[in-house]
Amino acid sequence: MSRIIVIQFTSLDGVVHDPDGAERSAHGGWAFRHGPQAVAGDKFRLGELLDTGALLLGRKTWQRFAGIWPTRDDAFSQKMNAIPKLVASRSLADVRGWSNSTLLRGDLVEEATAHKAQRDLIVAGSASVAHALMDADLVDEYRLLVLPTVIGEGTRLFEPGRATTALSLVSTHEAGPAALLVYSRAA
Repeated sequence: MSRIIVIQFTSLDGVVHDPDGAERSAHGGWAFRHGPQAVAGDKFRLGELLDTGALLLGRKTWQRFAGIWPTRDDAFSQKMNAIPKLVASRSLADVRGWSNSTLLRGDLVEEATAHKAQRDLIVAGSASVAHALMDADLVDEYRLLVLPTVIGEGTRLFEPGRATTALSLVSTHEAGPAALLVYSRAA
């Protein structure tokens, strides 16, 4: 059965906002302060999901990734460039800037449900997309790379007021200075 998997860099206090500093926020770039080993490669242990699944991205994340990944040619970048990419945006008109990208035109929840019937969907970054899918109770798994930084403010994945969800810990892995925590829906 296919899943919707949310992957996020997160601070120890749950902030997911601007981990790479691209938005130039006051605390931006916090994930990259731990060196390249903290964020490089397949830190979320996606493995074969990069061959069989699809990325589901919001506009901002897609635009950032489209400016980065097409210029890289290492093994992980090749997988990122080859994987189908579904882009949720009301303002983009063209997604030809990154190979295998398709603009979703309909309702996000309906589109995600339809595509999930065909393959696993990986929501990378894109907090607004993750929140919409969380609100619709469609997220099956969370892979959170928790970095040892406390930000204190900014967008959180699990914000106050969101519907509660019972989760089960699947695994933990050390990833350089970070910890990868994998949770799935509780049975």
